[in-house]
Amino acid sequence: MTAYDPNNIFAKIIRGVLPCERVYEDQHTLAFMDIMPQGDGHLLVVPKSPARNMLDVDPAVLGPLMTTVQKLAKAVKSAFDADGVTVMQFNESAAGQTVFHIHVHVIPRWEGIALLGHSGAMADPELLKSQAEKIRKAIGFNGWTG
Repeated sequence: MTAYDPNNIFAKIIRGVLPCERVYEDQHTLAFMDIMPQGDGHLLVVPKSPARNMLDVDPAVLGPLMTTVQKLAKAVKSAFDADGVTVMQFNESAAGQTVFHIHVHVIPRWEGIALLGHSGAMADPELLKSQAEKIRKAIGFNGWTG
């Protein structure tokens, strides 16, 4: 298996080297808006611990990660008045993984509306900021743990 690269984009976001539109953070996890969303409210949840994907992550990391995923899935469903929520996680290139730090996609969904493809086009930062604020309000989150 390929080794974890501490210079991947999500590791840099966790360290604060690269910016993101943060939605939620606790001791173990960080959630932020996907800059190339497949739908309104698309966010990513990552553990702060280094792991390439589900195949090499420490099992102790999965509990806090999934707790945050569930919290954010409920929040996006409420914040966007969605009919449902898609939760996706990919492992290695053959499965569609493009950033090699384990991450979970959380996307609110509506009946009859398909997900957008990954076009490579970045979303308007102001739109992401307003969507993040809706989600933060839905969970009552107003502070960062550092």
